[in-house]
Amino acid sequence: MKKILLSVSIIMGIHSFAQENPPVADTVKAWSIHGQNTLMLNQAAFSNWVGGGANNIGWIAGVNYNMTYEKGKDLWENIIILAYGQNNTKGIGTRKTQDVINISTNYGREFAKHWYISGGIGLQSQFAAGYEDGNNPAAKKISNFMAPGYLNAGVGFTYRPNDNLTVTLRPANARVTFVLDDELQYAGNYGLKHDGDSSLFQFGFLGSAIYKIKIMDNITLINTASVFSNYLDHPERLVLSYGGVLNMKINKFISTNITLDLLYDHNQIWKTQLKQTLGVGFAYNIDKGKKRTDNKQNQSWLK
Repeated sequence: MKKILLSVSIIMGIHSFAQENPPVADTVKAWSIHGQNTLMLNQAAFSNWVGGGANNIGWIAGVNYNMTYEKGKDLWENIIILAYGQNNTKGIGTRKTQDVINISTNYGREFAKHWYISGGIGLQSQFAAGYEDGNNPAAKKISNFMAPGYLNAGVGFTYRPNDNLTVTLRPANARVTFVLDDELQYAGNYGLKHDGDSSLFQFGFLGSAIYKIKIMDNITLINTASVFSNYLDHPERLVLSYGGVLNMKINKFISTNITLDLLYDHNQIWKTQLKQTLGVGFAYNIDKGKKRTDNKQNQSWLK
């Protein structure tokens, strides 16, 4: 009888302990979404101002999203960057000041600590036509939607030690330049070989990097850079690009953004291109889902 009572006591004790200390569940979601929606405004007005000046008003709207799936050894990162802006100046008219389409997706499978075998695809273009002479619609048209448009697809390796640094190296990358505007399809423009061509195929090496720096609590700098070398024709002529976004958050809904873009592409122009913007306006941030890479309990494959 004593043995039976002892056995029952042990079983009840184990059951009670299990209820008081249930197994710790993995509450970290595989998906995380980090994004920013912005609307930047600028305005100037003059009346009897001896120094001169023209009344103007402008705006820039944009979204910048990073949607990442991390589970086990799988890493799938998706980036969406869209922006468009205009400025209307009295006596001059409306001009485009910002125009960006940049969408990419990259999937990787970890084979060593922080290293992934990866493959991905990306698209870059703009929404509206661009013109010489400060985007003057009366001037010569030099660009349009998908003219040019760049499609990159390739395989290689991704190095991602933390959320602030991602480096992707693709020794096998196809790059297709699209020129879908008939007025811009002439030999030499954006590298086209013949008049009437709507695309240019290149194959080579693509390297890209994203590096995020937290300067202060409310000030961040996001750096992006890339380099492309075409194996098929003059591999020494590199296509180089850099983009920097300095975000200074004033409060939950108001921030200041400074952007700087540098580009060198001999198929466009044999000069370094530069674009810079400054804006103060509204910003709404989305920050949902903790990165699984920040949770050591989910990194059992590294132990």
